[in-house]
Amino acid sequence: MWSGVGLGPDQAHTVAFWRGLWSEPVNHTEGPWTEVVANQCASITPMHPVIITADDVAEAVRRAPNWKSPGLDGLHHYWLKGFMVCHAVLARQFQEALYQKSLPSLFTTGITH
Repeated sequence: MWSGVGLGPDQAHTVAFWRGLWSEPVNHTEGPWTEVVANQCASITPMHPVIITADDVAEAVRRAPNWKSPGLDGLHHYWLKGFMVCHAVLARQFQEALYQKSLPSLFTTGITH
């Protein structure tokens, strides 16, 4: 077993440990509290789908400071505000990311030229 000092456990030991743990059959009872929670959650109405529009993007960049240090893309907010044609494209890309439940790496690591 690993003591937390020095090198970590080897890969074979780690794989064997977790494989043994997760391969055990589930043998437990949830208890009455899970039914109470399920009943409470049944009355929650689902959230309406979120639709991101070009106007939403325009409003978000409108409030952003113009010449603050740019993010990883290297683009100052000033340019996002001025290139309004990009708002619809950004809205579509954000909407797709929301629908797919994943953010493309270019959103966080892309460089704008």
